[in-house]
Amino acid sequence: MARFGSSALYAVLVLLLGGTGGAQAADPQRIRGTIEQASGSALTIATREGSTVELTLTPDVKIAALIPADLAAAGTGSFIGTAAVPQADGTLKAQEVLIFPEAMRGVGEGHRAWDLTPDSTMTNATVEATVAGNSGRELTLTYKGGEKRLVVPPGTPIVTLEPGDVSLLKSGNHVFLIAEAGADGSLTASRITVGKDGLVPPM
Repeated sequence: MARFGSSALYAVLVLLLGGTGGAQAADPQRIRGTIEQASGSALTIATREGSTVELTLTPDVKIAALIPADLAAAGTGSFIGTAAVPQADGTLKAQEVLIFPEAMRGVGEGHRAWDLTPDSTMTNATVEATVAGNSGRELTLTYKGGEKRLVVPPGTPIVTLEPGDVSLLKSGNHVFLIAEAGADGSLTASRITVGKDGLVPPM
């Protein structure tokens, strides 16, 4: 297992946050949970749904560390990803905001369904404008073919990424990953995002 730089970090987010990046294995599974046990390349994860899954990390697994960020960094011209819930007035209410490092500008750009909650969406877009609204910070987001208005209520998790390494793969750390199922039902993962210092990945 190896450390990695910005290009590999970009590859992690292309798949985790909605980019296509070419053909994928059948039935990829987004897994959110807590590492119960880590033994070499084998992980046991207690998922948020209450089940436990076992998976194997590939030898070239890419590890990203998720860290807290300040919403002020999501200024005009920044590129963000946000899980959000559509509102009756057409706006999106943010469930979380990920501020992408500049090297990841454009990753997974667009608006799509998401599975954080049954009604959630994922929007990866450029911040065109920000204003202070009655319900929180309001961001105007633009992406190829569309525009959305995002309301970020106080207390919304705001995060960003930095390169990580195998030291993050330890019991108690919270993770977000996509696993691919083999013909025998076994799960493997080549990319994993780990919350640093106890952070729970909010996406």
